[in-house]
Amino acid sequence: MKEAGIEPLAVPLDRVLSSTEAIIRGQRTILAGSNNYLGLTFDENCVEAAVDAVRTLGTGTTGSRMANGSYAGHIALEQELADFYGMRRGLVFSTGYQANLGMLSTLVGPRDTVMLDADCHASIYDGLRLGGAKTLRFKHNDPADLDRRLKRLGETARQTLVVVEGIYSMLGDAAPLAEIVGVVKKHGAYIMVDEAHSMGIVGAKGRGVVESEGVLDAVDFVVGTFSKSLGSAGGFCVSPHTDLDMIRYASRPYIFTASSVPSVIASTRAALARLRDDDTLRERIWDNATRLHRGLANLGFELGAAPGPVVATVYDSREAALGMWQGLLDRGVYTNLMLPPAAPNGRCLVRASLSAGHTTAQIETMIGAFADTAIALQKMQREAG
Repeated sequence: MKEAGIEPLAVPLDRVLSSTEAIIRGQRTILAGSNNYLGLTFDENCVEAAVDAVRTLGTGTTGSRMANGSYAGHIALEQELADFYGMRRGLVFSTGYQANLGMLSTLVGPRDTVMLDADCHASIYDGLRLGGAKTLRFKHNDPADLDRRLKRLGETARQTLVVVEGIYSMLGDAAPLAEIVGVVKKHGAYIMVDEAHSMGIVGAKGRGVVESEGVLDAVDFVVGTFSKSLGSAGGFCVSPHTDLDMIRYASRPYIFTASSVPSVIASTRAALARLRDDDTLRERIWDNATRLHRGLANLGFELGAAPGPVVATVYDSREAALGMWQGLLDRGVYTNLMLPPAAPNGRCLVRASLSAGHTTAQIETMIGAFADTAIALQKMQREAG
């Protein structure tokens, strides 16, 4: 990347104009790689809630939840999240990464077994490393493989936690969750579902794939983040198990980290209320996702999954992906470049994430930028050949 003069990591946004546009390198640019799925980062109610919290509660808690950092807002948000999912208990962490780190490093230990989907997020792997549980993988989105592997464990399966995601962030593909949960229950195991990329988007009430697949009442733990659909920062776990509260007394990432600042908690609560009461946001992001997916498919791009909040174009070489990413940025469209090992199957991705805030004109501009970049790269290859 250095030799090519391309710097796709940590691209600085000179100025953010809205939930869907920013100035990057002096150019007005469409944000198509922000994971701002519902476009709530500039929502008036969320902004005002955050501003009011700063004025009344200050800029930070300066302490962990175990010390002086547990404010009334933290407790209220935990209850609101539990109510949203119809669960008994909720637990809030300072980041989505820490939600997985905090839960998985504490919930399971050296005497336990974890069976996880091979394409799970890095935060899941890191949490399991901290906890020391025996970790096994099953083939991505393959309930039959999960069934075979749990069967081999025999009685140990009853002390096994299965971990999957609702929507996988790289390709944007969804888990066959009804089948997976059926396998888990057959063997008497437990299941945790990470809904980071599906909360607010999937399901009749936006509760994720657990809702759309009809298994909300059958899962043991749902984890998620505030940094996608809720437009802030933080993470959570909700569960029907009342003993979830015991995690507070044993989870090192929870105990030894400063709690979320009051403004973040306030804006997150406002965003959750909007998500709960306004179905139009979900309708808009699905319209945008379908439009972009159809447009890129018609242009002949290889796509990672069916239409969804993540639309990834797939490439065999790093050079092709780098060229596409840079060409899009040159044409005023910011996307995410994903290379192995972050991208699965040894392939490379240029990943777009949709937002309810994107206009139809912006989606058409994205499609046009992909088309123009592909033509320009093909011309360069012919001239070089």
